[in-house]
Amino acid sequence: MKNIIIYNQEKKSKLESQILKGEHYSVQVKLPDEIKNAETLNPDLIILDNPAEINEDILVRNKITTPVLIVSDKIFENIMVRAEAYDYILNPVNYSELMVRIANLLKIRELKEQISLVSTTDELTGLYNRSCLHQRLEEELARSKRYKHPLSTILMDIDYFKVVNDIYGYDWGDVLLRQITEILRRRARKEDILTRYGDEEFILVLPNTTEENARVFAERIRKDIEEMDFIPEGEEEKHPITISGGIASYPFLMEAEENANTIIRYAEHALYAAKKRGKNQIVLFSQMNLEV
Repeated sequence: MKNIIIYNQEKKSKLESQILKGEHYSVQVKLPDEIKNAETLNPDLIILDNPAEINEDILVRNKITTPVLIVSDKIFENIMVRAEAYDYILNPVNYSELMVRIANLLKIRELKEQISLVSTTDELTGLYNRSCLHQRLEEELARSKRYKHPLSTILMDIDYFKVVNDIYGYDWGDVLLRQITEILRRRARKEDILTRYGDEEFILVLPNTTEENARVFAERIRKDIEEMDFIPEGEEEKHPITISGGIASYPFLMEAEENANTIIRYAEHALYAAKKRGKNQIVLFSQMNLEV
């Protein structure tokens, strides 16, 4: 059921009963000054019911990105509305027209969400894709700097993934990637950022997580994958699967640019060391003796 919030000067609105006739929506009516909390309520649509004025502050200052329908007794000569999607309808409102405009705005929201999903997620695994990672990681680094919280990044690579593709075919390689994705999802917390970084590489960004806690987390995943049952069609026994990982954490132990590229580069160095040392292990960048 779609959630609609109506903002009205008197905290009551004739629109509420009209919209509820459709029985497809839940409706709340609130005072205009409550709009600052609108996004926290996650509405599907906001209706400004006969607002006293319309300007940038109503939507932009309050960071409103939800679709907005303006219902008014008058035409505003200068409408400075910059929501993601908005529409305008004059009183007296025709019920059929009102419902069509609501349906259209909700469809626009749905299409924008679909576009966002396609542009930020990996099609095979459903995890974030590489292009989205840097933005999310920069945001988390900024938050860690502001609140002085640790942040850890784990870069994992499936050992001998090419062998799986060569022996069983790419379809079974895809099956393996999905199985590992499910292990990552089961282990991850809600705030963790899971990304498919390359063909057989995954990056896990762990906010408010120390290097040691990240190591414990990575070891659990490594053991889960080592014990997983990957049995391609036609095989009687499981094909052994292992994964190697490199961990880099913020704050950095050496002077460096505090950005996403740095922490990823450090994790790559640690992963390379894990591969060089025989695979199926986790290496911490802080324990490496090298110049970067």
